[in-house]
Amino acid sequence: MQRYPYVITISSEKGGVGKTTLATNLAIYLKALAEDLPVTIFSLDNHFTIDKMFAIKGQNPSGDIADLLRGAPGADLVHTGQYGVGYIPSSLALDEIRESVKGSMIMTRLLSLSGIAGILIIDTRPELNILTQNALYASDRVIIPVKDMPSLENCRNIFDLFDKRGLDKKSLTIIPCLVDARIKYHGPFKDHKSLLRAFAINRGYRCLDGYISKSPKVESLNTNPEGKIYPILTHARGTDVYSQYARLAKNILEEYRLAEDPRAKLYHQWLLAEEERKKESFEVRLSRLKKGCILCDGQGSREVAGGFSFYYEASDGGACGFLEDRCCSGFLLEYLYDARKQLEDDDPLLLMFREAARESVFAMRPVTANGETAVEVHRFTMDGNLVMKKTHTLKEFDGNSFARSRNGMYSFLSETLGETPGRMRDAFLLIHPANPQKPESILFEENYKRLLRTMQQVSQLL
Repeated sequence: MQRYPYVITISSEKGGVGKTTLATNLAIYLKALAEDLPVTIFSLDNHFTIDKMFAIKGQNPSGDIADLLRGAPGADLVHTGQYGVGYIPSSLALDEIRESVKGSMIMTRLLSLSGIAGILIIDTRPELNILTQNALYASDRVIIPVKDMPSLENCRNIFDLFDKRGLDKKSLTIIPCLVDARIKYHGPFKDHKSLLRAFAINRGYRCLDGYISKSPKVESLNTNPEGKIYPILTHARGTDVYSQYARLAKNILEEYRLAEDPRAKLYHQWLLAEEERKKESFEVRLSRLKKGCILCDGQGSREVAGGFSFYYEASDGGACGFLEDRCCSGFLLEYLYDARKQLEDDDPLLLMFREAARESVFAMRPVTANGETAVEVHRFTMDGNLVMKKTHTLKEFDGNSFARSRNGMYSFLSETLGETPGRMRDAFLLIHPANPQKPESILFEENYKRLLRTMQQVSQLL
């Protein structure tokens, strides 16, 4: 049975607001409140605090967060950590990985397929880089700690990010953090936390119940002669922070239990539906293909012909199919460069053109020139630059009445663009290289989208 994580991301562009302390201690409290609940944590920062806090002495970590971002199954990377919390080890390769991450929904997909169960907490860097954005979009709950007005101002960037993507901002929540209880005010806002909460609500931000106090005792848990990091649950009993974390964890746990389907599950269901749609679309595209190569009717030797190396499609979708390498190359060479119809298979001109044709796109368009029907034959580079153009009068037969043969171009266009005998549709024909080992791959979703973009570009050029 597929398992999906309920994802909580701790994020703020402002450093020093207690993100990592919040992430690590929330994980420990959640596990303490629900021992049977899997709780996992990883960091997109490179300070290795999570590893120092959860790694068990003598443990030999294998795999890290960089492997997750490269596509490794997340559940296989989770290490059993102290306090019963699972963790994925941190990595120094994140800066390198970040350069290769182009989309903002990659982590959503990876976590939907990860097999991680229970609650997953993500600690982020104090910047809205592409990895942080991925974590935000993958989250069921985003907790943004704020300790002062500058950190509250920075929240706007996260809310604006969700607005631009059209995402529901209900997942975004503010929590006053590192609040100095000694600071008091006169007037309607009696203390620091009340002031921050009022400003947040006034800007339309949702706030979590409670807050986290500033505590010298808690700060000492991260800075001590032993160089260890101790949890609040076991080393700060009796402090206000201890009970504040207990209240926060109870609220999060209740929210988790009331949640229906986590974002990871919903996204996986969408992926499955999308895969089914792509499969059906692919089958439809396959069913439209004309059988065999219409240039040679499959008469040539398959070894010499080179397999189905070209795909053709009419711009109006009225015809599509595959063409053999040898006969298509010879056909194009004849009508673009006036080469002889019957070139030997080892002719240098044919061999050279067959290689060049793999990096070209061809278009054929019927036109009317001087009252006669003609055809324009174009050759483009793969990025859309015109290399060659040739115009031929389109006639049904070559030769004279004593010795004539059916014109190859006329036959080809009649099969693909013919409307009635002697009349062509208002469309053009695109010929595109295909993989001879797996020609049908050009009909796969992403490949076919690229082909349609090429079709549109050629249409504009024509």
